[in-house]
Amino acid sequence: MLPPDTSGVQLSPDEIARFSRHLILPEVGMQGQKRLKAASVLCVGTGGLGSPLLLYLAASGVGRIGIVDFDVVDHSNLQRQVIHGTSWVGKPKIESAKHRIHEINPHCQVDLYETALTSENALAIIEPYDIVCDGTDNFPTRYLVNDACVLLGKPNVYGSIFRFEGQATVFNYLDGPNYRDLYPEPPPPGLVPSCAEGGVVGVLPGIIGLIQATETIKLITGIGTSLSGRLLLFDALKMSFRELKLRPSPERPVIERLIDYQQFCGVGGSAPGQEEAGAVESISVLELKALLDSGASDLLLLDVRNPPEADIAVIKGAVLLPLDQIENGTAIERLRQLAAGKRLYVHCKLGGRSAKALIALKREGIEGINVAGGIDAWSKEIDPSVQRY
Repeated sequence: MLPPDTSGVQLSPDEIARFSRHLILPEVGMQGQKRLKAASVLCVGTGGLGSPLLLYLAASGVGRIGIVDFDVVDHSNLQRQVIHGTSWVGKPKIESAKHRIHEINPHCQVDLYETALTSENALAIIEPYDIVCDGTDNFPTRYLVNDACVLLGKPNVYGSIFRFEGQATVFNYLDGPNYRDLYPEPPPPGLVPSCAEGGVVGVLPGIIGLIQATETIKLITGIGTSLSGRLLLFDALKMSFRELKLRPSPERPVIERLIDYQQFCGVGGSAPGQEEAGAVESISVLELKALLDSGASDLLLLDVRNPPEADIAVIKGAVLLPLDQIENGTAIERLRQLAAGKRLYVHCKLGGRSAKALIALKREGIEGINVAGGIDAWSKEIDPSVQRY
């Protein structure tokens, strides 16, 4: 990428006072700060990664920031999505982010795109910006962002998080590698749980998001050595960083157009776990309630969530047997005894893990039925006293 054109860019007295700690850095100075003001950055997502990323890009003096998101703020976001506050629950994330950005830097132009990024709109949305920051949490959108950046020649500042681990790099910069060099093919659907099912420690996206912000500022100002060609891995439990070399693959296919990324990643729908759930027989939570209310003695309801989730909420009468114990075989014999002579129904939080459990059980000769939507649907449709999380 070429440095932003700073011809005609001036800093006001307020901006000089605001960014004085940058201005006295020899590596940044007046020219670097003008580059930041002249630069435009698109952030895809205002969640865990997007929140710190947007806060610090605005605070650093980036002159134009675009935000793509169509979600609303939820109470469960506030543990890590620090750009949002309690008063914004139920309201659009992009509006919350814009409000906070302007409190930090009123000189920043904020463009809002309250839409899902798709193959139809990605090129038009990304094209006006110098750099794209990927703050997404799903494989179809990551491939879409990557391919659009390749087609448009835009650097892609990437980050991802899960539980206590994160990674970051810069793709498509100065003939460096892109996302398809890291993941030539998407993983099988459901193999990598979402944060909604697997969890994430709240500080982790702050660390990775700030690394993304740092890389973006370096690209704009032209200082330091970028992460292009290096995948930075972070383990919060060990408080350790390590690097992996990443090079363009000669076998990487040429990206000539945007494709159907849902189909490419084997995702049949937007709901977490939907692709696994479609592979097994299912019933609704309304049907499950009718069965439980009938007092049938030949029914076994199995909960395959993790114990910490059961500490939050349970469906009364369910037997807890975590998915990992089913997949590694340690719980199979116990389950045979529990399910002997009974009809087996299985639930989790959203329906994906329970479907995976049933697929694993079928290989062991144990048949059962999935509860579509899991305990989350039970809370929404049957019993609001069951805590959602």
